[in-house]
This record gives sequence, C-alpha cells and structure tokens, in this order.
Amino acid sequence: MTTDPTVPLFDTLTIIGPGLIGSSILRRALDDRRIARRLIACDISPEVRARVAELGIADGIEADPVAAAQDADCVILCVPVGAIAMVAAQVMPVMKPGAILSEVGSVKKTVMDAMEPLLATCPDIAFVPAHPMAGTEFSGPDAGFATLFEDRWCLLTPPENTPASAIARITTLWEMMGARVRSMTVEHHDRVCAIVSHLPHLLAFTICGTADDLADETRSEVLDFAASGFRDFTRIAASDPVMWRDIFLNNREALLDMLDRFVADAQAMGNAIRTGNEDVIVSRINRGRAIRRSLIENRQA
Repeated sequence: MTTDPTVPLFDTLTIIGPGLIGSSILRRALDDRRIARRLIACDISPEVRARVAELGIADGIEADPVAAAQDADCVILCVPVGAIAMVAAQVMPVMKPGAILSEVGSVKKTVMDAMEPLLATCPDIAFVPAHPMAGTEFSGPDAGFATLFEDRWCLLTPPENTPASAIARITTLWEMMGARVRSMTVEHHDRVCAIVSHLPHLLAFTICGTADDLADETRSEVLDFAASGFRDFTRIAASDPVMWRDIFLNNREALLDMLDRFVADAQAMGNAIRTGNEDVIVSRINRGRAIRRSLIENRQA
C-alpha cells in the first residue's frame, strides 16, 4: 500500500493497554507522525494513565475503552489474550463504520473463535489480528521503546472476507513500525508460536522453579554462580505472569504437543549421554549451532 506522505495512515489511532507493546507503538507513532495524526491511550489503571501522561506518549488518555474507541480509525487491543474478546465486545458497537480493529496477542485460534459472534454483529468493522514477534521481560508504559519492532516479524491472521484495504493498512502500519510482515492461518500461527516462543517460556519458568526448589545451600550457589545460560532463562522467566498464564491456557493443545515432542527429544539426549553415544550428542549440538547461525543471518538474533 502506498501512502501520501502528507496524509497520515490513520487520523486517530487508539491503543488500549499501553504496556510494552502498546507503549512501543505509541512511541514509534510519535516519532513518525505519518502513522497517525492523533494518538489515544486507554487503560483501566489510574497509575498507568498517570504514567502515560507523565511520559507524554499520547495526545489523549482515556479510562473508558468506549470513549477511546468511538472516534478512532484504528483501535489496537494490547491486552492479555484472555481479555481481547471482552474488550472487543465493548468497543466494536461504538466504532465508526469502516474503522479497523486489531490486536497483538500471541495466540490466535481461541481469540478468533471468541470474536466470530462479535464480527457477525458488527460487519462494518474490519478485524485484522496481528502478532509482533518482539518483546522484553519488562512491562508497563516505561518498558516501551520506538525501535522494539525493528527487523522483527509481525504475523497477520486476518479472517476470510476481510477487506483487502484493511489488511493493506495494517500491513503498512507494521512496516512503518519497522517490522517485516507475513500472513498465515490462525492454526499455523499457533503451532509456530508454540515452538519458537511458548515452549521456551514454559521451560524457562520450569527451570527457574526447579532451581528455586533445590536445598537452601545449593540454591544460594545457583544464584551466586549463575552462568550465562541460566541467566538467559531467568530473563525469559521474568516475563509478565498474567500474560503468560493466558497464553499457556489459550494455546494448550499446540503447546502440549510441542512439549511432548521436546520431552521425547530430551529423553533421547539423556540416553545418549547415559550410553556415551558421542555421535548423537555432537549431532544435536551441531543442529543447535546451525539454527543460531541462521538466526544471525536472518537478523533475528
């Protein structure tokens, strides 16, 4: 989609939930006013709203999603996966015809299932789900930064019959955020994310829990002498618990399938170590090294 550089992509862009992702969108849009003429942030928390005002990352701040959405050309829901449909049900009836609703959750199938009845009652609103594959372990308005999405993938999962113009505008939005964009089905999205994101987080939370369950003396040594591998796990494990609870429960089938595969592979590696099978051990390590090289070459590491 080509845009007139003198006309913003959206007149009013509303972000509901200015946490890490939401505040990063706001910061990028502040830096590039071709994205939106007016930026609205909405959150139910008075503390979050006060901090957004202090940071100056929005032109307007609302406590009520209905008030925040009614004049917007695009509303992006940056709330936990389990709350997306609930908030959508509040805002869709008041959005103006032709407006676009999007969201940034990392699970899509359960969201789409919950959204289908709402979409049927609001046919004038285009729904274009998106998932920016970017983040840190931090949360809240202070966590956002304008370059978060640079060179990261943003996956779109638009329903069938979504207007091409709406998909094109959301594609352009994320390209202006610095992201690479690809579309796929919700089922494929959830399986991909189960292995590249959800399973690693499950393992990180579990490993840190295992370390914390060790005897007091050993646990102290784990914390004192933590090597880079364990530190990497603790960084992932510091992620928001409510967000990840919702992700695990909403993508349980794909996640449990990937967990079963991982357990089988881990047992095979354990057997190789137990029996001294050097070929299997070296093969596994080399496969990991190759994946790391690929990520570096693809600018994802």
